[in-house]
Amino acid sequence: MNSLDTLPKPRYKRILLKLSGEALQGMESYGISLSVLETISEEIVEVNALGIETAVVIGGGNIFRGVAGAATGMDRSTADYMGMLATVINALALQDSLERMGILTRVQTALEIKQVAEPYIRRRAIRHLEKGRVVIFAAGTGNPFFTTDTAATLRALEIGADVILKATKVDGVYDRDPVKYEDAIKFEELSYMEVLRKELKIMDATAISLSMQGNIPIVVFNLFERGNIKRIIMGEEIGTTVRSG
Repeated sequence: MNSLDTLPKPRYKRILLKLSGEALQGMESYGISLSVLETISEEIVEVNALGIETAVVIGGGNIFRGVAGAATGMDRSTADYMGMLATVINALALQDSLERMGILTRVQTALEIKQVAEPYIRRRAIRHLEKGRVVIFAAGTGNPFFTTDTAATLRALEIGADVILKATKVDGVYDRDPVKYEDAIKFEELSYMEVLRKELKIMDATAISLSMQGNIPIVVFNLFERGNIKRIIMGEEIGTTVRSG
């Protein structure tokens, strides 16, 4: 037997990584931490080296939080559009970081901003992935009243991703906040219906329902433990997996 045949093979071929905007701010009160941005980029580079087709959706909370005071009392649609623009800033920052590490990257936005990014076109996104480029989806769904979690699930289904990797600051899903409660119980696996029934705050209900309809698993994991993304892709049971019961 060829020794190459005994090497472990990746569990997933195409992934969608969901990052919160807050993940990029590190210890700052808002904005982008360059050290955190670099760490996340290094994780993505490792995955790209395995030949894994990687798409990313980033939230905008780290930037929008800085102007949230001004949005108080603002029309909800206007505030949501401001949040979408914040995700574009994060996407451009991640693109720059990845490209400085030698990874070809494309940003596609649901809002048309031709000067800085491509418009979201499903077939073009898939073609980029097939060519080994990292694709970053920005501006959510392009519609107010929808979260970036919902946008991540929608994009994952549209591009035919094998899994959604939901990056968090803890090592999985618990029955209550593990930071506040030492006796919080971690779930190794959950069904979509259990997440909805228990009202666990993994993603919003729309995102979970979409995942259930598309039967795409969600892995919730600690982003800040180095190598976790690669471990998940190679088949290790990291964090909490949400799938059909």
